[in-house]
Order: sequence, then structure tokens, then C-alpha cells
Amino acid sequence: MKTNYTKSVCVFCGSREGSKPEYKLAAIELGKLLSEVKFRLVYGGGNLGLMGALASSAQQNNCEILGIIPQHLMEKEVGKTNLKNLIVTKNMHERKNLMYNESDAIMILPGGVGTLDEFFEIITWGQLGLHKKYIFLLNIDGFWSPLLNLLAHQVNHGFMDKSINKLFSVVGTPREAINYLTN
Repeated sequence: MKTNYTKSVCVFCGSREGSKPEYKLAAIELGKLLSEVKFRLVYGGGNLGLMGALASSAQQNNCEILGIIPQHLMEKEVGKTNLKNLIVTKNMHERKNLMYNESDAIMILPGGVGTLDEFFEIITWGQLGLHKKYIFLLNIDGFWSPLLNLLAHQVNHGFMDKSINKLFSVVGTPREAINYLTN
């Protein structure tokens, strides 16, 4: 059974802004909403792309933030160094594990291959019964629709059970996800 008690939300998203302004606007909105409902933001510690927009918005709205970034990305100077709480990990695996352990729910905004990796790992863990956290796929302007079609394709061809769709919720806006967690 999933818990209704949420205090900390992990957000996986791109280190680029993407091709549509709606993606960045959603990241900014989510940062503001997390602050309004007094949820802590746990995110990848970056200062670029959607990650940077999300964190800057959360900061501007006095949201508690925990950034978690691997050392090799800090060395490339892509970390958000003005965070009060920034943990530098040895590698990506340690980063993802810590982000997961520090959160009660997970939200996935648009992103690239790293975001896909994070999404698939977290739903795999759910499928294996390793967690029962809420997972929200924020399908901003239909961004994740091709992924949803791929999952349906895999179900149709017998490589996944349709119960995979019970492991996450698809929402169109940050407000929908926040409303679900607060009601």
C-alpha cells in the first residue's frame, strides 16, 4: 500500500531545456508548487537545463532543497553550488540510490537518456516490490507519449504485463501531481 504522507519529492529531469518553452515553464511551476506545499525537493544537483530551472524556482520560493550530484559532474562545473544542501557522490549509482532513499515520491519531467534510465530503474524497483512510492510521469505537451506507446507495444508483444501501468501515474501538469499528493 502506498503512503499518503509525503514530505520529500525526487524530481528526475533533463540537464537541457529541450525544444519547447513548456518544458522549462513546467519545471519552474513545479519548483514553486513544491515550496507552496512545503515539500522538500530532491534533485540531481545540476545548474543547467530543466534541473537548473527547477532548482532556481524552488530557491526563489524558499523551498527546502537537497541536491545530489556525482563528483565527475561537479568537476565539469555543472553543479548548483549555491545550494545549502548539496551532496557530492562518488558516482551515478550512488547518486540515484541516495535520491531514491531521500524521497517519498518521484516525479519525472522531460529529459534525455539519463532521465529514461532513472524512470526505468525506479519502475523496475517497483515491479520487483522494492518500493511502493508514488511515481508521476509528467507528460508535458505530450513529451512522454512515444514512451507510453513503447510500453504498450512491449505489453502487446508479451514482454511486459499490463500491470506495469499501475506502477506510475501519467499527469499533464505539475499541479495535477501535487494535487494528487496533497489530497
